[in-house]
Amino acid sequence: MDGTEAIAHQPQLHRVMGPGLLLFFILGDILGTGVYALIGDVAAEVGGAAWAAFLLAFLVAGVTALSYLELVTKYPRAAGAALYAQKAFGRPFVTFLVAFVVMCAGITSAATASRFFAANFVVAFHFNWGTGGVAVIALLFMAALAAVNLRGVGGSVKLNVVLSVIEIIGLALVILAGLWAFFRSADVDYTRAVAFDTAADKNVFVAVTTATSLAFFAMTGFEDSVNMAEETKDPVRVFPKVLLAALSIAGVVYMLVAIVSVAVVPVGPLKVSDTPLIDVVRIAAPGLPIKDILPFISMVAVSNTALISMLMASRLLYGMSRERVLPQALGAVSPIRRSPWVATLFATAIAFVLILYVTSFANTEAIEILGGTTSLLLLAVFTLVNVAVLVLRRDVRDQRHFRTPTPLPVIGCVACMYLVTPLSGRPGQQYLLAGVLVVAGVMLSVLTLAVKRWHGNREAVIVDAARLSVEPELS
Repeated sequence: MDGTEAIAHQPQLHRVMGPGLLLFFILGDILGTGVYALIGDVAAEVGGAAWAAFLLAFLVAGVTALSYLELVTKYPRAAGAALYAQKAFGRPFVTFLVAFVVMCAGITSAATASRFFAANFVVAFHFNWGTGGVAVIALLFMAALAAVNLRGVGGSVKLNVVLSVIEIIGLALVILAGLWAFFRSADVDYTRAVAFDTAADKNVFVAVTTATSLAFFAMTGFEDSVNMAEETKDPVRVFPKVLLAALSIAGVVYMLVAIVSVAVVPVGPLKVSDTPLIDVVRIAAPGLPIKDILPFISMVAVSNTALISMLMASRLLYGMSRERVLPQALGAVSPIRRSPWVATLFATAIAFVLILYVTSFANTEAIEILGGTTSLLLLAVFTLVNVAVLVLRRDVRDQRHFRTPTPLPVIGCVACMYLVTPLSGRPGQQYLLAGVLVVAGVMLSVLTLAVKRWHGNREAVIVDAARLSVEPELS
């Protein structure tokens, strides 16, 4: 049986996700660390008009989501951006870079979540361990995620529904607390939401694009859903309406949270807070128990985000090793748990390094660097996806699929590319961190290629030696 026949005889993935489960899967992936952690950093760039940055991020994400919809309904397979890059450009190295960058984005997203989890843990349990203590909690949290992942994917997408509902409840409580304060407190000032207040060294345009590139981290997660195409019932029909609905819900919720946050807490205190939304409910509704509940909800929300991110990252490492573009050791699977244990530990080790790297920064700066690096990596991938959708128009399919208007991928490509460049006001630490991760991936790929060639040459030498030893006997 050749490789093609072997693949054909593999069992198919079980299509268990209908519109409801898919909606909550996407919402659970989007709603999480971004808005809980970065609302203060976004407000620091543009002042009270932080909602405008979330609106622009939503528009950029929406245009790119339409490109993903055309591709996922045209190629309803579980591989995402790497599959689209391979089909569009046919260059294994480009495919590897896309897959590795997506993997790195997952790890930096999980590291962001771990730092924010630690900040909320300190508030919830009233610990005062300083920056070092926050780093230790973040490392322990990441180790706990690794332990869960090593046990295998035993959970169901129904668990994701529960966690997603908790995330939505947390954000709803923030909005309700802001409305409560509007009628009961004279200190709430909703006029702050229309005030642009930028740093002295930035003009309004650069400040808005810097804030948008940060807010974009909160809109990411929708791209992971395309990997569920083979487990979704009728993906060609279901994906467009569900993905756009989830993205729209997230955009509206984020803008409401941003407006309420700056109305209740002045931008100055908001931008230096490790737990900005907890401060919002503490000031907005001091007599209600919301302020005591929200830290725990925040921890659940970021745990869900981090778990999904690390699962995705470890599976990408595993897949790339099985394709022999990374060391084969990363493809090792536990015979008991059936989980890629080496890939999981390797991804966790990278996350540890990232957490320790940002330990010297204040917690708000650490979250901004990690979250910004995540959005930087994904924006680079989204640029390529918007190009791929136009390139693949030449691959005409008989099957019915979604088609985005041609100008939109062009707009998405230009917008994403601009937000990747230093012109958007992105700080240098994010480029440094992203560059180190990508270079490390390229070095791993080169090392793998060298080892493969060495083994190939060694086997050839052994075969030649065996042939030469037999020839004299024959003569």
